[in-house]
Amino acid sequence: MTILNEIMDYNEKFVQEQHYLGYTTSKYPNKRMVILTCMDARLLDLLPKAMNLKNGDAKILRNAGAILTEPFGSMMRSILVAVYELKAEEVLVIGHHDCGMSKLDSEVIQEKMLSRGIKEETLAILNTAGISMKEWLTGFANVEVSVKQSVKVIKNHPLLPKDVPVHGLVIHPDTGKLDVVVNGYGD
Repeated sequence: MTILNEIMDYNEKFVQEQHYLGYTTSKYPNKRMVILTCMDARLLDLLPKAMNLKNGDAKILRNAGAILTEPFGSMMRSILVAVYELKAEEVLVIGHHDCGMSKLDSEVIQEKMLSRGIKEETLAILNTAGISMKEWLTGFANVEVSVKQSVKVIKNHPLLPKDVPVHGLVIHPDTGKLDVVVNGYGD
């Protein structure tokens, strides 16, 4: 059985047995926050539990490394929509220790792309078109520094109201311990 078939079989029972009723909430986050965090599978349940969040409490955005590199990309757009349309009043950037983006080597990723059938010409075309694969596939050496950088990009965004606190935290993926690296109230 494929992953998709397993999902669809389970979903049919989920809907038939009305398990969705326990998750009913509005589109507005109860705790008035939007979180940018990593897509790491260890954080799926751990992060909300470590923060005492339940379904409907927060808007949670995920990407590789909780990195905000493009001030006018989809992550920043989602943050602004959460603030202006969905009543979020605070932003939290939450990175984590032992992140796959830590010390990411773009050359290794490109080698893996080539081994999976991507042509060298494709990578060359992207590089000559102004897309630096080395920069685009870059990670970070220090999670705290990375979180601070993402907080800085968000906080200084020309479209974010100045009264919106932007916090930076790091979670330990084994214990759920949170450490504050930027207190958005202290700005």
